[in-house]
Amino acid sequence: MIKNCTLLIVVALVTSRVPSAQAKVIDLTANGFTIKHSVEVNKSPAEAYAVFVGKIASWWDADHTYSGKSENLSIELRPNGCFCEKLENQGFVVHMNVVNAQAGRLLRMTGGLGPLQGIAATGVMTIEFKGEGQHTTVTLTYTIGGYVPGGFDKLAPLVDQVMVQQMTRYERFATTGKL
Repeated sequence: MIKNCTLLIVVALVTSRVPSAQAKVIDLTANGFTIKHSVEVNKSPAEAYAVFVGKIASWWDADHTYSGKSENLSIELRPNGCFCEKLENQGFVVHMNVVNAQAGRLLRMTGGLGPLQGIAATGVMTIEFKGEGQHTTVTLTYTIGGYVPGGFDKLAPLVDQVMVQQMTRYERFATTGKL
């Protein structure tokens, strides 16, 4: 099993089907970048939020985990709660920490996913849930900053593509209940 997340991102980009919807790198500088992606789901904002947080193990791509098993993922809704992954032999990975949770409205976490965790970079991920009735727009904004030798210009599109994949999977699961 490949455990190097940088390699996982490259392999995923080469071997996966590219979703028709694309996220956007909306800002890119030598010190960081911001991506933004929105999806529409046929759920109320409260239901869309509950699926995002409570069922992440059902829709997150196992290829983008350290254990190779999405069922090892969870998000704790509490101050400094953990978006964590269980590993063998009582190991774990802290992917991000929850800093703002407003059921049905907003989830904000800090940290670096995948290869960002091993370099001098961190980020803020904000997921907003806006809608009425059984229609919600879910918008993920991920802002990364720090130091990467050579800059962020090569890393930004890779992170962007992985987040497109994750949000596309979330949209499909939230809408249909399956991938």
